[in-house]
Amino acid sequence: MTASGEAATRAVRFEGYDRGGGRVGVRNRVLVLPSVICSHVVADRIAERVEGAVSAPHDHGCAQIGSDNDQTRRTFLGTATNPNVAGTVVVGLGCEVIQSDSLAADLADRGARVRELSIQDVGGTDECVEQGVELVEGLRREAERTERRPASLADLTVGVVSSDLRESTVDVADPLVGAFVDRVVGAGGRVVVAGSERLTTHIDAATAAAATDAVAAGVDRLVERHRNQPSKAARLASEASGLPFETVTRAWGSGPIDEVVRYGDQVEIDTGLAVLDAPSRFEEAATGLAAAGAQLVVHVTEDGIPAGHPIAPVLKVSGDADTVAALPDDIDVDATATDVDGLTERVRTVADGEPCCSERHGLTEFAITRVGPSM
Repeated sequence: MTASGEAATRAVRFEGYDRGGGRVGVRNRVLVLPSVICSHVVADRIAERVEGAVSAPHDHGCAQIGSDNDQTRRTFLGTATNPNVAGTVVVGLGCEVIQSDSLAADLADRGARVRELSIQDVGGTDECVEQGVELVEGLRREAERTERRPASLADLTVGVVSSDLRESTVDVADPLVGAFVDRVVGAGGRVVVAGSERLTTHIDAATAAAATDAVAAGVDRLVERHRNQPSKAARLASEASGLPFETVTRAWGSGPIDEVVRYGDQVEIDTGLAVLDAPSRFEEAATGLAAAGAQLVVHVTEDGIPAGHPIAPVLKVSGDADTVAALPDDIDVDATATDVDGLTERVRTVADGEPCCSERHGLTEFAITRVGPSM
């Protein structure tokens, strides 16, 4: 790292929310989590009535079997224990596969502040909304008492997803983000990247990039999970196969792969680069990254996809001058006009509480990738 880079790294200081055990959040959300698609409207109505609360509407939790059911449950647990979440109210219907009371019990076992209710148990939609609002307000009051403490890049888990392989992304935006990834890892922080198509189309190179034999075995398991399954992003996979591995992973930085993470699981390494088994589609990637523990997400997009995520602020980075000009209020970082110091400073301000573009607009998406078909 250059002297200027070391100085910039030392200057990255922000006030985070102390979650104990060395964990720090960059937001202080109360999450209203529907355990099933059937309760997501009620969850939305509860969250809308309490300032600082967010909901995570989805189409899962019912009629799923096997690996998909397990993955959905893991994702719920990871999302609700993200450091940005001060407390969670789980809202169920009462007859779903992933029961709200069981999910809440698992969250409590993980040390989360959690409350639970279901529409059938409390007497219907209106009563569930009223009781849910009361529970959220209680958690909100507790959240407001959360102490803030000084934090730095070493306290961050940064999520990264680059959702296309166009020229402006590969040549301009990805290298900028890759330099930032190196800075975070060099400072002792963690980075988790989505985009399993880049591994499955470059198996030998991906295995060679693993830091240890155990990580290489993790790459092999990821590839095996995707074998004989249709690609979740066929166009991007096709494009990735025609480019060198070093080109399609420029946003991942220059270091080795230190961990391979199943979708829904949390990152376990203390520092380094983890690869999440998630497609490069933004909505599914962002949810997987938040569940993995990312307090904020850096999204590289030539198209300027404006959506954010309910749990983690999402910084939009684009290397396309036309996109930046057309969407000045939706792009956080113009990769054609900044360097790694500028990106680092923008991350610092967002970590310190300044809203990113998608937060200012209230645009959020919550989607969980699927292993196989649902019934």
